[in-house]
Amino acid sequence: MNTYIGIDLGTSAVKLLLVDEKGKILARQSRSYPVMYPHSGWSEQNPDDWVSAVKSGIAALLSDADPREVRGISCGGQMHGLVVLDEDDNVIRPCILWNDGRTAKQTDYINEAVKDLSGLTANIAFAGFTAPKLLWLRQNEPANFARIKKIMLPKDYITYRLTGAFCTDYSDASGTLLLDVKNRDWSTYMCDFCKVSREQLPELKESFAVAGVLKEEYAKLWGMGQVAVAAGAGDNAAAAIGTGSVNDGDCTISLGTSGTVFVSQDAFSVDDNNNALHSFCHANGRYHLMGCILSAASCNSWWMNVLGAKDMDKEQAGCEERMGKNDVFFLPYLMGERSPHNDVYARGAFIGMRPDTGRADMTLAVMEGVAFALRDCLDVARSNGLKVGRAKLCGGGAKSPLWQKIIADVCGVEVDIPLVEEGPAYGAAMLAMTACGAYATVKDAAAALVSTKYTVKPDEGLCAAYQGKHKLFRSLYFALKDTFVRW
Repeated sequence: MNTYIGIDLGTSAVKLLLVDEKGKILARQSRSYPVMYPHSGWSEQNPDDWVSAVKSGIAALLSDADPREVRGISCGGQMHGLVVLDEDDNVIRPCILWNDGRTAKQTDYINEAVKDLSGLTANIAFAGFTAPKLLWLRQNEPANFARIKKIMLPKDYITYRLTGAFCTDYSDASGTLLLDVKNRDWSTYMCDFCKVSREQLPELKESFAVAGVLKEEYAKLWGMGQVAVAAGAGDNAAAAIGTGSVNDGDCTISLGTSGTVFVSQDAFSVDDNNNALHSFCHANGRYHLMGCILSAASCNSWWMNVLGAKDMDKEQAGCEERMGKNDVFFLPYLMGERSPHNDVYARGAFIGMRPDTGRADMTLAVMEGVAFALRDCLDVARSNGLKVGRAKLCGGGAKSPLWQKIIADVCGVEVDIPLVEEGPAYGAAMLAMTACGAYATVKDAAAALVSTKYTVKPDEGLCAAYQGKHKLFRSLYFALKDTFVRW
């Protein structure tokens, strides 16, 4: 039996799956690591913490399996993070993560100074993207910037350590703001603008291409033979593969640490609404449009910590009967916001509380607020002519039946719950299978391996109620926008 390992390098933990060629999950493992917040709005991690977590995770994953049956490995991972190595392959400084908000000035500068930014990269600058981080590093840590030999994204650092191959895939590279997305090549103009050379950037590959072969030291450590390592994908593209969003118009909504609305497209296109949606390459070799909110299931985790609660089901009990009637609103901008507002100054807020407001009202408001923010992104997609009537739902928050129903009713879509919940890791395993020839194409792998557990259909009455409440939610951001800047 041939087996494959899918890795999901997340923000708080790495999740690993051992999967056979028929898609059966044979083992699961997870390893957590810390996030550092050295200043307000900053977010960093030590890349070698990821490597340690992957090493111990794979060892445990194979504890009851035959490691000699492993044929391929692939990694899906958090996007946009800046990993920089020196000439001796040492990590120069902690990785600046995707949700780090320190680059407001650099982001504004790029958007103002690069006249045809969307034409060059198919996107505008957002604070989480990699290019503004490079400008910040050059301006604030010039000695570190001068030492840079290699520039990597988080999951590519794992691939580099496992294989020695210095490469990335097109989906992940799309989020750097250094890639000409339409033509699938590094933008010479943007490289020059950021004062980096092509030699400092990784080789570009399709997500399902072989990046390299597992180093002998790791093969011996885990008892494996010769194992191919695929280039992998950004976490959202990997999740889309794992949930089967590989055909034109397919949509996946993710409720992870961040939240995304991901629409697969066969043809390249750019969002006409001031690039509120990202135009990126997809891991199937095509393209996608994506809206990203910086705080999704993490809002629920934050609220549970505030309450000192551990039983999420208990907190959500009784909330369903309040759906469509809740007068409390929550703005889920705990880390600022990306799509569609591109506002690093945005903050979280509860609004509409009265003396009779209770714990359940606020719990429901948190979940509804995340859904309203995702609806903002979905509305932009629809304004581009995309007809989204159903969506796959994945991520940790997707396990909540209440959140499933809220997403269906707020967004007005039929919500398909995949049989396999671990979208990014499962998608990564599918990319490894394709790279090793188990399937001819990613679409073939998705057709054979992805299935739906059940579908949640929207309620017409609740859809109508949420339509009005979403309009009020959206107005609250604009009412508070100028106030946020004063914080």
